[in-house]
Amino acid sequence: MGTGPFAVPTFESILDSKHDVVVLVTRPTPPVRSRSKAPRNPMREVAEARGIEVLSPDDVNSDAARAQLVSLRPDLFVVCDYGQILSPATLSIPALGGINLHGSLLPKYRGAAPVHWAILNGDEETGITVIHMTPKLDGGPALTTRSTPIGADETTEQLEPRLALLGVEPVHEAIAMLEAWDRESPIGTPQDPALACRAPRLNKSDGAVDWSLSATQIYNKFRALKPWPGSFTHWHRSSGEPLRLLLDEIAVVESTGRDATQPGCVLVSDGSSLEVATGNGVLSLRMLQPAGKRVMAVDEFLRGYPIPVGDRLVDAH
Repeated sequence: MGTGPFAVPTFESILDSKHDVVVLVTRPTPPVRSRSKAPRNPMREVAEARGIEVLSPDDVNSDAARAQLVSLRPDLFVVCDYGQILSPATLSIPALGGINLHGSLLPKYRGAAPVHWAILNGDEETGITVIHMTPKLDGGPALTTRSTPIGADETTEQLEPRLALLGVEPVHEAIAMLEAWDRESPIGTPQDPALACRAPRLNKSDGAVDWSLSATQIYNKFRALKPWPGSFTHWHRSSGEPLRLLLDEIAVVESTGRDATQPGCVLVSDGSSLEVATGNGVLSLRMLQPAGKRVMAVDEFLRGYPIPVGDRLVDAH
């Protein structure tokens, strides 16, 4: 059971193993609006290329969907990046239940966006956990785990594929544990609920830069939100409407005492660099994209948009 790219390496590995994948269950393709393309479903693409039957029920817990799954007599559900929560009745269909590959060291970051939140919070380490599923979201006992450091400049776009590959071997180890299981004894390591924290899905509005945060906090959020929804701000111009700016590359710089001013205030704008005060520290804006334009290096941007020192960047109109 999977939809997104995080599940692909594990899916391909299981297809190449001794195990028989009888079906892929994936999210249905949403209706396509005019002049827009249907979003990619990487798991469906792999299944169709490999001749695997695909089911895409609107509700995997409906009577009809459960009847289809029962007819397949599965031993195990392998779940990753699927997008629907399995009910107790659905989870009880396979003889061995289900396992879920999750992109964090559970019980940290239960929910839809574990990789984003680990980076956003400035964590130096993360990993993957394969759990034996229970009806509680991401709450089952851990069967296998792997940890990995988070690079100081690593983005969600870079870390997610690394974690997806890191999870392949632990999934096979978890399957082997269940193959040898007597189906009665406790299995895995229970999670400590006191250590649990949530990682809810992010919204487009989360990309608005809050300049009152520290430079490091803004940079961590920038890394977490790349590529989606991205980080954006508005140049509050002395004349004309505020201009929306998407930040494509930024860096924390030594402040040397220049940050003792209003957050969002432009401190340096000299044709080759653009530095902005935050709640604590200074950020250098290296690559920007004005609304309706392409991404530009800061020197090119300043030739077309000469922001004066003292002007402010704000998080909204």
